[in-house]
Amino acid sequence: MYSSKSGFTETYAQWIGQELGSDVVKIKQARAKDLRSYDAVIYGGGLYISGIRGVRWLKRHLKGLDGKPVIVFATGASPPRPETIVKVRNKNFNAEQQRNIAFFYLRGGFDFRRLNPVDKGLMTLLKWRLLIKRRPNTDERGMLSAYKRPQNFTKKDSIRPLIRHVRQLRSP
Repeated sequence: MYSSKSGFTETYAQWIGQELGSDVVKIKQARAKDLRSYDAVIYGGGLYISGIRGVRWLKRHLKGLDGKPVIVFATGASPPRPETIVKVRNKNFNAEQQRNIAFFYLRGGFDFRRLNPVDKGLMTLLKWRLLIKRRPNTDERGMLSAYKRPQNFTKKDSIRPLIRHVRQLRSP
């Protein structure tokens, strides 16, 4: 199950589904009662100000999953640094949820052209904030260049730890 605005999360969801031979469903088409029929639930969403798009829906239905394994992956343009992963995990999940949800960060990308008008407006504000900064760091300079030329960092190999985790759940 996934939510994707610009295609990066959808790409990873499709690769994961192919690798595991599992269904791939957009969150808009998902029904909570259907989740109970699966051995595990994998959810992916893009990052927006460190929040995982659509994860609130999943969290509302966790209790109904009867202890099934839940795996969440987030995609973002930032490199997968440990401090980034901790920040995202802490912003999106409380301590109990962190114990019960396996979390993975997969680097996606940024394509300003694919954004809807509201997101374009928000990202334009970010761009201006970065432009007036005296000393933008490497990530900020990279982000500014992505406004001119879309960046796609998706790599199929990035899903390997998640796939390994799911396969370990399946083995006796």
